[in-house]
Amino acid sequence: MSERPVHEHIKELSQILVQLSEKVLENFFLSLNAVKNKDVDSARRIRMVDKEIDIAEVDLEERCLAFLALQQPVARDLRTIVTIMKINDDLERIGDLAVHIIDRLPEISSQMLESFAFETMGVHAAVMVKQSIEAFVSKDRHLADEVCANDEEIDIMHRAAFKKVTKLMKEADANVDELIAALSISRYIERMADHATMIAREVIYLVTGEIVRHKGDFYENLLESLEE
Repeated sequence: MSERPVHEHIKELSQILVQLSEKVLENFFLSLNAVKNKDVDSARRIRMVDKEIDIAEVDLEERCLAFLALQQPVARDLRTIVTIMKINDDLERIGDLAVHIIDRLPEISSQMLESFAFETMGVHAAVMVKQSIEAFVSKDRHLADEVCANDEEIDIMHRAAFKKVTKLMKEADANVDELIAALSISRYIERMADHATMIAREVIYLVTGEIVRHKGDFYENLLESLEE
């Protein structure tokens, strides 16, 4: 690692992280479109890009570890590198979700997809990821708090999908496998929003040193909503 100032190293690592987030989001949207349009060629491309994301994630982690070993940062610089590593892991997991969505392509029809609000849900989750990265770049605690607050909106959408699936499963001619695939896609998008929220919490830690505890268990909240 060159003898550049520490802040230049951190700026470079942050830029790599932002570039990775852009690639992850692009692949996620491609996965939604591929499932909607039954686009097998795009599905293959998405898997290839996911492998590139995995390689980039490992490379960034190795760069961060080298920085820690050679520069031995303290205080704010140390928190920044730790935050980059944690966000890097979240982005890789979001990348995996695009592949999980593609895995459901053979199991679900376009007609079934149209009966759920997956595109709207996906856009909301992607905006959360984008905003959480913007909060990291600008060290914006207010924006990070906003991302955390918006997670409930995605949870509401997922609960609605869950209720719809359980209702449709009771019908005599229900295609259970297809409904399970629909519920899985909803869950993948909900998980994406969860990772965006985790990134936002990591930003809060970076800015304030405060460790924000995780919210209540989603399935506990889901069960409570079903009882309403």
